[in-house]
Amino acid sequence: MEISAAGRLEVRITPDDVGKRVSVRCRYEHGSAQEKFTDTVGVLTSWDDGVLMITRRDGENVRIPESALVAGKVVPAAPARRRGPAASYAELARVASRGWRPVESERLGEWELRAAAGFTRRANSVLPLGDPGLPLDAALEAVRRWYGERGLPAYVQTATGAEGTQELLGAELERRGWVREVTAELWTGALAPVADRAGGAGVVLSREADEAWLARYRRKGVSEVALRVLGGGPSVWFATVPGAAGEAPAAIGRCVVDGRWAGFAAVEVDPGRRREGLATEVMAALARRALDEGASAGWLQVETDNDDARALYAALGFAKHHAYHHYRAPGEGDARTAAEEGPREDTASGPGRS
Repeated sequence: MEISAAGRLEVRITPDDVGKRVSVRCRYEHGSAQEKFTDTVGVLTSWDDGVLMITRRDGENVRIPESALVAGKVVPAAPARRRGPAASYAELARVASRGWRPVESERLGEWELRAAAGFTRRANSVLPLGDPGLPLDAALEAVRRWYGERGLPAYVQTATGAEGTQELLGAELERRGWVREVTAELWTGALAPVADRAGGAGVVLSREADEAWLARYRRKGVSEVALRVLGGGPSVWFATVPGAAGEAPAAIGRCVVDGRWAGFAAVEVDPGRRREGLATEVMAALARRALDEGASAGWLQVETDNDDARALYAALGFAKHHAYHHYRAPGEGDARTAAEEGPREDTASGPGRS
């Protein structure tokens, strides 16, 4: 907190600091025998009508009455990560997009409009890295028209919690009634420790998702469009641990190698074979292949409520880089295809998801 030379707490932020990272303290029990305070750190995304809104790293919006402020100051950007490979948000967002390609895309200024017949939100949402070349309301109307022409709800993907993420855009979308539906996290880590964790014995690698691999994949009834998304990327590998004769594989995984990065997804294990280290075997085999192709760093996307997967990836040396969120246009239904089977994104999944 900001403390003056006289020892008093001071509020040293103003509405002109919207868009900056701030730390504030506010009083939430006033007039009681023992006053209580709470601290909030995040991006100041608005200061209107006597109320501040601060977006925390995980995307949560905290509204604070100006009258409750006790202290506040602008703080430096979040320090560079000391664990795992360093990367900017923009670099990772572009790598992740190349690793999960839509079947159709179009530029709107520096925004990319992506569509894949409704197969996953990531492949059917706007990636807004920069200026759309239009005022925001006009850009969002163009987005809605583009997706409407394809029979799809309009989604915008934003991120929070790292240098260069889009807290302000998320706040503007919420102000216009866009609904945040999904939050997940992108984690990064070094590849070599993953490759060293297991022998990868029994893991079969292939360039295509064959019928056996798809039999374990949690999105059933995969369409031709979905196969194009799954197979798209600079250098794609599919891993399979065969199951018993006539049964689906015991475990699967997918990896896309792109320069120094390897992106992991669809790591899934037969529920009856969990706790056998199969997910680690799959990750290790894919990591070794990626190292052979010149990659040194890994990334994956994991849902915030998948505790088993998060424990696995933390044990492998991965850590959170940023959170990402999908906002749906107001008044539009969620037109997922049957292949999506519910609201989850196609993340790395892990042993806790079937």
